[in-house]
Order: sequence, then structure tokens, then C-alpha cells
Amino acid sequence: MAKQLEPGDKATEFRLAADGGGTVSLKDFKGRKLVLYFYPKADTSGCTKEAIAFTRLRPAFAKAGADILGVSADPVPALDKFKKKHKLGVSLASDEDKEMLSAYGAWGEKSMWGRLFMGVKRMTFLIDDKGRIARIWPKVKVDGHAEDVLEAVRAL
Repeated sequence: MAKQLEPGDKATEFRLAADGGGTVSLKDFKGRKLVLYFYPKADTSGCTKEAIAFTRLRPAFAKAGADILGVSADPVPALDKFKKKHKLGVSLASDEDKEMLSAYGAWGEKSMWGRLFMGVKRMTFLIDDKGRIARIWPKVKVDGHAEDVLEAVRAL
């Protein structure tokens, strides 16, 4: 099992398939802050609400020197459809093999209605412009989350 990441740790490198084709990696954000948010499934109510909130605040994040990347285990075609349907302005990436999700602790056991299953945990990492983890939100509640993250980005 991978070591649980904590604030101050160097962010784990990744290279993932990106929405619209191509790939995205941690190196692409060198010298900028990165909001790395993990969400369970494209086009579900909570995930849609979260992505729309980050999209709405994207200009403020950009002004604060931060990029936003949402990651799920959904295949790229599902991400493209999700992005187009909701006119999302944030970048999305696919980790179908769940290696990166596991490295960040975002893949694991969950429970719903008393049933245990493996899935993507809704959590967010703020990575500073030097590639270190500045803050972690381990159990995200969607309402107000994007605003909380923006405050933390501005405080960096």
C-alpha cells in the first residue's frame, strides 16, 4: 500500500489520458498552482455540481495562478461527453487503471446503503507552484467546496 500523502509532501507524478485527446501530466503545471480534484463518476449529480462550480470560478483560480484538473476512472469518451453536455471549462483526465487514483489515496473502499465497494473517493489536493502538496480535502462535501479551495489558493 502506498504511503498516504500529506501536506508538505512532493506531489506524485502522473501522466493520464486527457479530455479532447492527448495526455496531461504533473509536469505540465510546473511553476503554477494546481487544484487536483478527484470525483467518482462523470455526469452524476454531485460530480456535475462540483465541476460546474469549479468552471464558474475558473477565472478567479486563473487570476490566483492556479489551474484545475478533475480526475476520475471514467474513459475519455465519457469525459468528453460530460464536458460538452455541461459546457465545462475545467480540464478532465482519465485514470482507468486507477494507478494515479491509488497513489493519491483517492481509490479505495466506500460504502453506500450498507454495501461496501471499491470506488473513487471525492477528495481534492492543492499543489503549490513548487510541486508540493499544500492542502488536502480528504472528504469533500460539494456545496461551497470550490469556494473553499479558491480561498486556500489565494492564501498560498
